[in-house]
Amino acid sequence: MTGSVVCVVVLAAAATFGLLRVGRDGRLRVRTKDEAIRLSEADLGGPLGERATLVQFSTAFCQPCRATRRVLAEVAGMVDGVAHIEVDAEAQLELVRRLEVLRTPTVLVLDAGGRVVRRAAGMPRRADVIAALGQAV
Repeated sequence: MTGSVVCVVVLAAAATFGLLRVGRDGRLRVRTKDEAIRLSEADLGGPLGERATLVQFSTAFCQPCRATRRVLAEVAGMVDGVAHIEVDAEAQLELVRRLEVLRTPTVLVLDAGGRVVRRAAGMPRRADVIAALGQAV
């Protein structure tokens, strides 16, 4: 009987965690800590966009990173003055730690000055990226 109760509790906890994770995954949100962060071309290893920049932190074996790369490149191609920069999280550990990137893909939306406007952990939807660019521009 005790084993059944433990099993039910563990399954309920896992289901709750999974539902919370699915609900938050890929949502572009604002963190108050991010408002003070400004990134430069030297930090990112590429030129910032004239109007906004989409920064993606990826790793070599990250499957969602490939789909995120396609979405961000497509959005950057649709909107004039927007650049897409992909950063290898394994090669830029100091930057990853400074920005508190905990998983890949992590997407940052920067305004023209390099200030972080939005952040998403996980693969964002195309519509959400376009809406976040509206906040950055």
